[in-house]
Amino acid sequence: MPGTLSQAPPSAMAITVNGEARSLPASLPLSDFLAQAGLDLRKVAVERNEEIVPRSAYATTLLEPGDQLEIVHFIGGG
Repeated sequence: MPGTLSQAPPSAMAITVNGEARSLPASLPLSDFLAQAGLDLRKVAVERNEEIVPRSAYATTLLEPGDQLEIVHFIGGG
């Protein structure tokens, strides 16, 4: 995944992204998480806890401790 988020203190909340454990300092909107990770919101699809998150809901979907995200990148080519 392009970009990295800095390691958070042990008291941070834990989530899983594409099978990898991640720590966040606090709950934040999915759109902010994706932007901090350097991802283009228009070129990814996100599944949160086995449910697809509509792109229109990225800004209002708050990440919570224990969330499991699967992020798929769209790549164009020809």
